[in-house]
Amino acid sequence: MSQRPWLLRRLFPLLATVGLIIIGMAGTIWGPRYYGKPGWALPDDLWGTMIGAQRLVHLNLAGLYTPPTQLVSLPGAAVILIPVVALIDAAGLSLGLPAAHAAHPGTWLLAGPYEVAISAVVLFAADAIAERLGVTRPRRFLLAAASATALWSVTIRWGHPEDAVATGLLLYAILALSQARTSRAAWLAGAAVAVQPLVLLAFPVLVFVVLPRRRPGFLARAAAPGVLLLAVAAAANWTATIHAVTSQPNSPQIDHPTPWIYLAPHLADDQVAAGPARILALVAACGCGLLAWHSWRAREMPPGTTGATGWSPDRLQEVLWWTAVALALRSAFEPVMVAYYLWPPLAVALIPASRDWTRLLGTGITAVVLTFFSQIHWHNPWSWWTPMIALLALTLFLARPRRLNQGRVSQRREPGLGAPAQVLPEPGEQFIADSAP
Repeated sequence: MSQRPWLLRRLFPLLATVGLIIIGMAGTIWGPRYYGKPGWALPDDLWGTMIGAQRLVHLNLAGLYTPPTQLVSLPGAAVILIPVVALIDAAGLSLGLPAAHAAHPGTWLLAGPYEVAISAVVLFAADAIAERLGVTRPRRFLLAAASATALWSVTIRWGHPEDAVATGLLLYAILALSQARTSRAAWLAGAAVAVQPLVLLAFPVLVFVVLPRRRPGFLARAAAPGVLLLAVAAAANWTATIHAVTSQPNSPQIDHPTPWIYLAPHLADDQVAAGPARILALVAACGCGLLAWHSWRAREMPPGTTGATGWSPDRLQEVLWWTAVALALRSAFEPVMVAYYLWPPLAVALIPASRDWTRLLGTGITAVVLTFFSQIHWHNPWSWWTPMIALLALTLFLARPRRLNQGRVSQRREPGLGAPAQVLPEPGEQFIADSAP
């Protein structure tokens, strides 16, 4: 039987993308009227990144990390917005920050659908992985719906498509690894880091599932895109680039301070440096990778090996779940948080949960509740952070893979993943098998 056309295979993420664009744009344009606000509800953070992209279009590399861009990610975050910024320039529209005198900027009519469209890479990646996991189409439909609902926070609400693009590229890298395409996975993972370094938290998990002899090449390829882009930006303006990328300033006056605020280095203008806490999260992610490694070894599923045909569905869902746990560490250690920081582990955790209805429904409900509950404006270091981390932990708990008994693991292990020793038949059995017509 021939394979279905791509449009039919990816129908659910496509419909979810279109639905998010329509509902999201309608909510930003007409939603504020119900609250008596004349202006559109726009994601302010998106404008700064688009100004950075505009400077790249005009070859003003030195201005990439200078006000008002507010860019603290790697240059890839601005690179992905170059197409829409070029279109805005061609249309003669202004790219100034939204203000009272520009409460209905025409640029949003182009930028809004575009940012959702490129962010939808994570929806298509999730559906492709779910297909490889053997998830039924009704559950893939629910997966797309829940994933698109959670995606609203990072795109329409906050305007950070770089987080979604990076997470989507990371998922495609995991899919490539599951198919024994290590080189392709490395370049995809490297592109993800170049767009948003938060995906570095997943690298300790990925490194353990790469063949030991291929790890140096994997790491070299994965590092190349981000290092190259950062080197170009640093050469143009060393001081601004290094300050933005290493200190990662954030404002507790605007966003949600967490209990880690008391230990974070304080900067000028009442800001704090998030960089040290993110390094701590990366160290914790290394520990997460070791825990995953010991878990696989305890169950006789040695990491770092793969057969020619790739991983089994059980192995793939294990890697996805540990990846979600690693990504969640960012929220556990951030001194100042924004609601969309919670999104990456939710997006990944929904995929392994989609293998059965119970886990998918539970994980989907908690992910949606967390998405909207996190938008509340509480600024006490404990009152906002504590329930968010509790809900995030509950989501990961509900999404966790079900433990297989030792017999099933031994029977379903794919070649190269510590396959059990082959039992040779008796001579008479061999003769019968060889003589069979």
